[in-house]
Amino acid sequence: MLGAMIANTVAALSHVPLVAPVSLRLVMVPILGVMLGSAFHPGIFDRLGEWSVAFAALPVFTCLAFALSFFVYRVIGRFDGVTAYFSAAPGGLTDMMLIGGAAGGSERRIGLAHSGRILVVVTFVAIFYATFFDIRAVGDARPYVGLIDVAPVDLLVLGLCAIAGVWIGPKVRLPAPQLVGPMVVSAIVHFAGVTDAPPPSLLVNAAQVVIGTVVGCRFAGAKLQEVAHDLWLSLLSSIGMLAAALATAFAVAAALGVGVDRIFLAFSPGGLPEMSLLALSMGADVAFVATLHIARIVLVISLAPLFFRWWRKS
Repeated sequence: MLGAMIANTVAALSHVPLVAPVSLRLVMVPILGVMLGSAFHPGIFDRLGEWSVAFAALPVFTCLAFALSFFVYRVIGRFDGVTAYFSAAPGGLTDMMLIGGAAGGSERRIGLAHSGRILVVVTFVAIFYATFFDIRAVGDARPYVGLIDVAPVDLLVLGLCAIAGVWIGPKVRLPAPQLVGPMVVSAIVHFAGVTDAPPPSLLVNAAQVVIGTVVGCRFAGAKLQEVAHDLWLSLLSSIGMLAAALATAFAVAAALGVGVDRIFLAFSPGGLPEMSLLALSMGADVAFVATLHIARIVLVISLAPLFFRWWRKS
């Protein structure tokens, strides 16, 4: 993912004609969702105490990260109020871009802001874990699952999880439905003991390459001067958000008596697919990381438009 993301970003900024494999992403993202769902098992109930502390800290982190980011875009970047607001909100890229555009903001600048945030955060987190915890996102933490290692009936069950999740996700209005829908269905199936098999590693690795490529291709067609300015603001914004994430992670880790490396990834303000893949590659608790990121996105999508209407009136 990181290699494809960085290579395509450099290519896009060098004006290489790129077209994001959006259709392929629609196929690969459900595979990732099924993979994330396979991390849910009855044993996670033993960690509900840890989860509850992290969830209690989530609104505090979200407000702090938003405030720091809004200052960057409004005061330093001099964005208009609407564009600054939705550029700063730590929600999903597509959701913030569409909601912000409907409210009168610049969809392109909002999209660039969130693309830059994902690029900076994912890169920083990988370097941070490698430097301070000697944990590298190379995939060695999980065993390789070959195509022949998964029984045909399990492959069928996993495929049905992906199809059912893609169909159910939008109908119940889940955030990132193409990812979260298959994840929820897969989690239910794995909880119920229908199967304990994850998707083959070949498919998961392909999903990583596609997702990294799509992130890099988001910069295609943008003017270098505009991108350089907005990436600079994304860097400043991401530093503020990461500082808030690190402070929150230290507080939660101290309260639980665990290492900060177990908590920081769940608060790092990157995209849900990207951060989940990092968790997968680092051998972290994928269920914990993915669930907390979903909660953050739901919180922002639910409350950001309501608070925006109040802020605009006042």
